Amino acid sequence: MSSHFIAVSGFVCLFVLMLLRVPVGIAMGVVGIVGFGLINDDFGSAMSLLAQSPIRTVADVQFAVIPLFLLMGAFASTSGMSRELFRVSNAFVGHMKGGLGIATIGACGGFAAICGSSVATAAAFSSVAYPEMQRYGYPKSFSTGVIAAGGSLGIMIPPSTVLAVYGLIADQDIGKLFIAGILPGLLAVVMYVLTINVIALVRPNFLPTGTRHSWTERWAALRDVWAVAVLFVFIIGGLYGGLFTATEAGGMGAAGAFIIAVLRRRLNRVQFMSCLVESLRTTAAIFTILIGAILFGYFLAITQTPQALTEWLMGLGLGKYGVLAMIMLMYLLLGSVMDAMAMILLTVPIVFPIIMQLGFDPIWFGIIVVMAVELGMIHPPVGMNVFVIKSVVRDVNLSTIFKGVAPFVVTDILRLVILIAFPVIATFLPSRM
Repeated sequence: MSSHFIAVSGFVCLFVLMLLRVPVGIAMGVVGIVGFGLINDDFGSAMSLLAQSPIRTVADVQFAVIPLFLLMGAFASTSGMSRELFRVSNAFVGHMKGGLGIATIGACGGFAAICGSSVATAAAFSSVAYPEMQRYGYPKSFSTGVIAAGGSLGIMIPPSTVLAVYGLIADQDIGKLFIAGILPGLLAVVMYVLTINVIALVRPNFLPTGTRHSWTERWAALRDVWAVAVLFVFIIGGLYGGLFTATEAGGMGAAGAFIIAVLRRRLNRVQFMSCLVESLRTTAAIFTILIGAILFGYFLAITQTPQALTEWLMGLGLGKYGVLAMIMLMYLLLGSVMDAMAMILLTVPIVFPIIMQLGFDPIWFGIIVVMAVELGMIHPPVGMNVFVIKSVVRDVNLSTIFKGVAPFVVTDILRLVILIAFPVIATFLPSRM
């Protein structure tokens, strides 16, 4: 059997296993090991990879950035920062038509700056923002759609676990990737707010208004979010100023969130253990996918799949942006059947050599990829954020949530086009480091 036939067969087997609901990390690991053994006609060496790769991965200090930022997000969530962010956003814009939706987007953006997880952001605001919007008579589709879109900010606005994993897989500076995500993340917040304003303008009676707060109440609410501001400035300022690496930033952020939670008396022994267990479970899930992707990467390398795919795409005569459009379409399709982390780990080893061959900036491409993955978090039929919201808000069906998130999917596609047309949005800040 030729290596190309084995490579194609490997991808077919991989997707069949995923359709059979085999965990993605396990599926990639099995296909990688079996494929590697078939090509080499030596399953002994393949089993050696299986024995060595997990140990090397979990012992690599670079990968410590993942559990550290997850732990920081857990401490931040437990200390009630999500509720405080929503309260201050509501105080300033809640009286506007659709104001609670705008407040939710603003609060999600702030929480994303200290969390790094879309799923955690969506889950937090399903319990914080949804009841408040229902109290004021907001449509269920709009309420859940806003939360799903706002939750997706968790993997764009730094610190982001997905950006960190991209940096590790593509061998790029994670600090620069985090800094590069700031302006695109702010652009996402602005465009989501504009989307809500357009909805309110087109359908004047669709969205209600909330209560207008006095300036005294606004300033009182603003004082409660000092912890978020301190954490974000400390982490991003330290990265931008070169005071510490991304891994060190994760450690400092986790320690900072822990100290703040303790000082505010919002972290007892039971909650502390809960944060550790939650972070450990998520880390284990990510590392399972990561180890599987590394094993699958050995299979890709020995079959020379990335090189063959690069030659094929370059030979189509589509031009660099035509090839990029095909890659983005691939991500949109994969987003219908896979979660964000699995997409990054499966595809980056394949498409990254193509991107470098075409001469694109690898930092900019990292932001583009995360934006495409972010879109996959909210569009059907999977939409991980949609299912998370459904698990928290049980009185709304999936079709209602997908209906509410549809305008934001259009916004995300437009934002992706803008960032492709103007890459300086992502490259400006990293170029100043």
